[in-house]
Amino acid sequence: MGTAKRQSNKYKSPKKIWDKARIDRDIELRKTYGFKNKKELWKTESLLRRIRNRARKLISLKALGKGQEEEKEFVRKLHSLGLVESDATVDDVLDLELTDFMERRLQTLVLKKKMARSIRESRQVITHRHIQVGEKIVDTPSYMVKRDEENKIVFAENSPLAAENHPIRTANKESNV
Repeated sequence: MGTAKRQSNKYKSPKKIWDKARIDRDIELRKTYGFKNKKELWKTESLLRRIRNRARKLISLKALGKGQEEEKEFVRKLHSLGLVESDATVDDVLDLELTDFMERRLQTLVLKKKMARSIRESRQVITHRHIQVGEKIVDTPSYMVKRDEENKIVFAENSPLAAENHPIRTANKESNV
């Protein structure tokens, strides 16, 4: 069960720390998706790795004639996260890439909905508790937005940004025109 004092990592760091190609890719992803540090990227990579491992296990069970219900549940869950289509198979799950997960983060969706001018501003707006998803305020930029929550992303009711005439919102409208 473990203790609360020493929690285990939810990620694995890369085996080759000083690999030039990986470093360049990480820098590009960090600019595009606005990570605070590389640990966030490593967490997402670990999540992708776990999902792919699960898909491989389900494929091997399928070869034995078992696991049809588990496969349907697995694909349904990934569909609700917006990562695959409803008619996808477990083989399609192996085609998922890191950018598919990045596009489902709250920070990226706030930018796409033009609630912020830049990826850094979207991170700031989220951490300052100006964004709510559905009925709850979310202050985690790496929150994975489900498919049905995507159109429920709005400014929080008690936030000053909720007013239409707030300077940031008017600046966003002018820059989008």
